Amino acid sequence: MSQSAKGNASQEVLATARRGRAAAAGEDALGAGKSALARAGFSDPALVLRWPEIAGAEVARIASPLKLQDDDSGAVLTLKCDPGAIVFLQHQTRALIERLNAYLGQDRIARVKFVRGQFDVALEPSPHPSPRRGEEKSRAESGKSKLSIALDRLAKVRALARNGRQTRPPD
Repeated sequence: MSQSAKGNASQEVLATARRGRAAAAGEDALGAGKSALARAGFSDPALVLRWPEIAGAEVARIASPLKLQDDDSGAVLTLKCDPGAIVFLQHQTRALIERLNAYLGQDRIARVKFVRGQFDVALEPSPHPSPRRGEEKSRAESGKSKLSIALDRLAKVRALARNGRQTRPPD
């Protein structure tokens, strides 16, 4: 008996196409992110990704890059910022342009344009929920019943008595 050519062809197609299977999320995210940044004029995503390092923490907290347009005289960077922060940023424009040109290259940014908008601040991760020294006892005792607290105190008193120390219960 011979094998049909149709059976071999379908196996080859299945091996190469991998239809119906999920791909890694990172494969599509890179392409989507790169195309979105290119539409906004950022050929290199480093300006957006390293914005807090380039502009400084104070400026990055109240403004973020929105668009980069190249002109004959130089590029115009559009920043989206809080309405109350525009006045502050206008006073810092010269220093901001110097910092941007130091990172991107001499005379790359000619102007900075400010656009009012709701600026979404990235939330910093909350601190670790470990208890502080003074709160350890109260947190540990809050989950216990009165009986278990009394038994713990009795065990501490007995341990102290065995070691020859005071027999008065700890407060």
